[in-house]
Amino acid sequence: MENNFFGEETAIILGLGELRVGKCPMGTIGLGSCIALILHDQRRSLAGLAHIMLPESRGEVDRPGKFADTAIDALLGEMGRAGSTKSSITAIVVGGASMFEFSANSLNIGERNAVAVKGLLQEQGIRIEHEETGGKVGRSVYYWPEEKGRLIIKRADGTCAAL
Repeated sequence: MENNFFGEETAIILGLGELRVGKCPMGTIGLGSCIALILHDQRRSLAGLAHIMLPESRGEVDRPGKFADTAIDALLGEMGRAGSTKSSITAIVVGGASMFEFSANSLNIGERNAVAVKGLLQEQGIRIEHEETGGKVGRSVYYWPEEKGRLIIKRADGTCAAL
């Protein structure tokens, strides 16, 4: 599968806890328990991407992309200022792997991240168009908002998916 993402002059790679809204290609590499949340407005060829690390901010506001609760609000706010409406936005949720073995009493952060993101999207009335969460393998995500939301998911086991 051809991935010319890094040949794109305007491509942006987001790091841990970062978010971005725009029309340029964007991606994030090395998702383990983290979630890549993509909000897409196909009508405007506009998208927002957040590399979410934790399910809740507990009042922290300095890095809204780091937490599920603040990332969704920040993405929706920026997309709204760019002309999107909630009714035109759909979501893609990728990541939330269980990278380590956990005891029965331990909380799996990947699963907690996925549950938090999906619950918050439901509360906001945002439909999940595609989801690939859980498992034990890391992933990287490459997204092109202007190409009708073209998505490539590369998994650490060497497999890929293109949507």
